[in-house]
Amino acid sequence: MKNSVRIQLSVMMFLQFVVWGAWYGQLSKYLFAINFTGAQVGNIYATFSIAMIISPFFIGMLADRFFAAQKVLGVLNILGAVLLYALTQIKEYNAFYFVMLLYCLTFAPTIALTSSISMRQMKDPEKEFPPIRVLGTLAWIAVTNLVGFMGWGDKATIFYVSMITALGIGLFSFTLPNTPPTISGPVSVGQVIGKDSFVLFKDRSFLIFFIASILICIPLSFYYALGNPSITDYYKAAFMAANPGQALPLTFFVENKMSLGQASEVLFMLLLPLAYSRFGIKNILIIALVAWIFRFVFFGYGNAGSNEWMLYAGILLHGICFDFFFVSGMIYTDKKAGDKIKSQAQGLISLATYGVGMFIGSVLSGVVKDKYTTGAGADALTNWTGVWLVPAGIAAVVLIFFFLFFKDRNPAPVKQLVS
Repeated sequence: MKNSVRIQLSVMMFLQFVVWGAWYGQLSKYLFAINFTGAQVGNIYATFSIAMIISPFFIGMLADRFFAAQKVLGVLNILGAVLLYALTQIKEYNAFYFVMLLYCLTFAPTIALTSSISMRQMKDPEKEFPPIRVLGTLAWIAVTNLVGFMGWGDKATIFYVSMITALGIGLFSFTLPNTPPTISGPVSVGQVIGKDSFVLFKDRSFLIFFIASILICIPLSFYYALGNPSITDYYKAAFMAANPGQALPLTFFVENKMSLGQASEVLFMLLLPLAYSRFGIKNILIIALVAWIFRFVFFGYGNAGSNEWMLYAGILLHGICFDFFFVSGMIYTDKKAGDKIKSQAQGLISLATYGVGMFIGSVLSGVVKDKYTTGAGADALTNWTGVWLVPAGIAAVVLIFFFLFFKDRNPAPVKQLVS
């Protein structure tokens, strides 16, 4: 791959994840600031999962067959920029929900499109893609730190940052290397959802892994939707206790603190091959599930005073929780599927987890938040210990279920799995 193409793809990946990172982790803080309820916030987060379910159909039935991928990416981002601007003007729930759903429908396909455009330009994707994909993680870290330092987390500015970046990558996409359609002929719904990969369910351990993957996405949604506002509340409470009567500072740098979770992703991604060779697939997945339990307990009992270390520990555990379960799960799925249906199998897992699992989790997180909240608006007070013990309990149930029924103890070595 030419250096010029590598630079183009790196810029594309960086910008696309700035678009995402600018609003996703901060969305709930903004919505609570404009007095949305927990249930409303959970429903709005669920629009992303709805879009993730629909996205494969959009890509499979349109982008792969009729238009060059880079042009589709450009059009979707420009449309997304328009919708992001509309979100800055809306404070009413029903209208916000509808526009957010439309926006997510434009954004969700870009995740697959950026990967597809990149890999289509590569001779050896296994070696060439990771250095480009890591730009996405670095972009997320960069933009969340910007938001945190500037104190924009609870302001419509998060959408302006995303909007400007979306417009930029939308125009930039038309300069990317041509990535024409690759598929011709009719396509069925079964092909899009990966029906050929259903044969994997005959393997008991894969079925257990599949169910566990959906279930663990429920507590994952709690983290994405409620992590930022809960940590912000801890710092607000500590400040008011130490400085009675004083105005709150512009920012507590919560987004900066939470960006450490993405940094830990990079670290544990590097450690994953070593962990595979030492522990095997079942033990790695169990370690991840145990980490999920600990992180939510830390969030539940942490504070911005003597137990501040618990908040940092919960954030830093994101790397082991995500990489050791989801990334290792991708490798496990790749091994189980074989060459013929590996793409369909990965698509099926993504649809079930980011679609079905996170949809349930997003809706449930809002309901739980409301259950443990008294008062409304600026006077609302949330019992965050009660909130976080719910996903901790779900993760514990998933751990017991997985430990008892998953029996696949002898995966091939990592190099063989990803070859």
